[in-house]
Amino acid sequence: MSDYLDRLNPAQREAVEAVDGPVLVLAGAGTGKTRVLTTRFAHILLTRRAFPNQVLAVTFTNKAAREMRERVSALLGEPAEGLWLGTFHALAARMLRRHAELVGRTSNFSILDPDDQLRLLKQVMEARRMDVKRFTPQGLMGTIQRWKDRGLLPDQVPRELDIDWGAESARDLYAAYQERLQALNAMDFGDLLMLATDLLKREPEILAQYHRRFRYILVDEYQDTNLVQYYWLRLLAQASKNICCVGDDDQSIYSWRGAEIENILRFEQDFPGAKIVRLEANYRSTAPILRAASALIAHNEGRLGKTLHAGRNDAEGEKVEVLAFWDSDEESRAVASRIEGLRADGHKLAECAVLVRAGFQTRGFEERFITIGLPYRIVGGLRFYERAEIRDAIAYLRLLAQPADDLAFERIVNTPKRGLGDTALRTLHERARADGVPLAEAASRVVAEGGLRGKARDGLRTLLAQFAEWRETLRLDGHVVALSTLLDASGYIAMWQEQKTPEAAGRIENLKELVRAVAEFETLGGFLEHVALVMDNDNEPDDDKVVLMTLHAAKGLEFDTVFLPGWEEGVFPNQRALDEGGGRALEEERRLAYVGITRAKQRAIISHCANRRIYANWQSSVPSRFIEELPEDAIRTGGSAALEQRNAPPVFATARPLVAARRASGEHADAWAATPRPPRTDRITEGTRVFHQKFGYGVVIDAEDDRLDIRFDNAGEKRVLDRFVERA
Repeated sequence: MSDYLDRLNPAQREAVEAVDGPVLVLAGAGTGKTRVLTTRFAHILLTRRAFPNQVLAVTFTNKAAREMRERVSALLGEPAEGLWLGTFHALAARMLRRHAELVGRTSNFSILDPDDQLRLLKQVMEARRMDVKRFTPQGLMGTIQRWKDRGLLPDQVPRELDIDWGAESARDLYAAYQERLQALNAMDFGDLLMLATDLLKREPEILAQYHRRFRYILVDEYQDTNLVQYYWLRLLAQASKNICCVGDDDQSIYSWRGAEIENILRFEQDFPGAKIVRLEANYRSTAPILRAASALIAHNEGRLGKTLHAGRNDAEGEKVEVLAFWDSDEESRAVASRIEGLRADGHKLAECAVLVRAGFQTRGFEERFITIGLPYRIVGGLRFYERAEIRDAIAYLRLLAQPADDLAFERIVNTPKRGLGDTALRTLHERARADGVPLAEAASRVVAEGGLRGKARDGLRTLLAQFAEWRETLRLDGHVVALSTLLDASGYIAMWQEQKTPEAAGRIENLKELVRAVAEFETLGGFLEHVALVMDNDNEPDDDKVVLMTLHAAKGLEFDTVFLPGWEEGVFPNQRALDEGGGRALEEERRLAYVGITRAKQRAIISHCANRRIYANWQSSVPSRFIEELPEDAIRTGGSAALEQRNAPPVFATARPLVAARRASGEHADAWAATPRPPRTDRITEGTRVFHQKFGYGVVIDAEDDRLDIRFDNAGEKRVLDRFVERA
């Protein structure tokens, strides 16, 4: 075992051997932080500084805890037993079970999952006769969890932080919720750290026990800690001061989950005399990628500072590509074409990742991948059309198109809530079976005959009247206007707006993207048929698939090739984040960009568009400010709308009839002043070979005015407007 230190570079070895006193290891992306943390753990044990149960090692995920346990065991040459190694929540729960009576529980207390938490809070609110439709439990739970993340018990919530929730005080509802938890001998996840911290504050003898037990403390991903985790760690480290925190202030991207970057920035103030070790040798990425990432993050002021450099001699590699495209449809087409080219050269699909800022951006790539038969998988989420809010909206559309669709009716009849409980639904089913009619027709008859009363009757009568209005809107104004109208008029958008959570905001963005998707089809029936085919897409298990995910979900991962689309102002940096968080949010958005670039091992490809479609309209876009912050010596520019390389061949070596035609006509003189696509001046006739930005190549089989029926090579027969195709 004497050579385990020889496997480390000088900075890593310094971090491992500095075992006494407070140490902060600033571990840049790809610099081997896990190796440092596990080797340090083993080094403490191998040098007899502590027994296994005298080291507290804290991680953020069970996966990280398992990996650390396995690595420590491998270094020791035997299973590591008796370790206090696990996630914050697991370790806090272990403490609380030992001292449950001091926090008003017994040792077999239950830990509620999110669904049970909401159910319990709803009971508390309904007991006070609150309108849980208008003042939702989800929104209130978000406020309560934020208080718990700050370690605030109900009586510790400052008056200025309290808010009105209906006619009630949120703090009072929080107190009532905590009383119900105690009566049930239960806790939620927020309680674990909050009550463990409160216990250590209130009971000095118990704190002293843990001071004697834990001679060393190791903490992973310190930049992601929230305030209550920070308080808990500080209390435990008061005596020995032997705390080692490993983290990267440049990768703090979870403030929306309560993470406080200030925890890592003030480490030297919290622990005077602390040793700071910087790990800057990156063994993952090429030199241009690291130069680009380092130059970008250097624009942040709230950081401790470090500069990544390549740890391999052969790591010069390709420059970061920054590509400008005419529009977002061309962007997704170009990315798919590049991936196909890489696959032809022997590149594994699983080593290609498309990392987007927001979930709604995945749809364009998913549909393009499906069209050309490129296998993909969504990591950390569902495929676009599988998301609950999209399935709900499509159920509305299905019922709009086909009133006899009972499955769609069942899904949306009480979404959002309209007062129809199980009894009311059973009445509708019984009437439908008795009369041999669809549920919607049965509902109409039951309402007309007074078979329901109160909220159920009123809610159902309103819904049926609305569907009659929406079908008229569909007839007169088309399916795009009908969808926009029904999402608002049904209260479905308002339902998500009232929740006021990051997840709810993302769902609303997805619904906006759905409106855009619908606008690409001539008829509602055509769109619904397309969705059915997409959902029936081959989903056989296959490890070699393109990875599609958000930047937040990509942290900690790495890929040979990384595509970073949508680098435009308003998309990335995200405008909603900037509106809510100002300068702090901008720095976090920049850290997110840094995380995205440093996921790439061999090549990073950033792209932005001159036009992006919002709802059904094309709008001009401005390149992200982050692009201007990239160093010229680390990037090369290109793409169909690149101003500097207008006459250069496209970086993506693929057919570009659309781009070529526009350039030939002079339409690309100024990509940034682009307008929505104008009507065609030349007529496309039957038999013409054409190219469509979404469906690929095909032959016109019928032409009527500006509408073309086209038999596409891979997508079958479609009807499209002539302005969206070019001669092949």
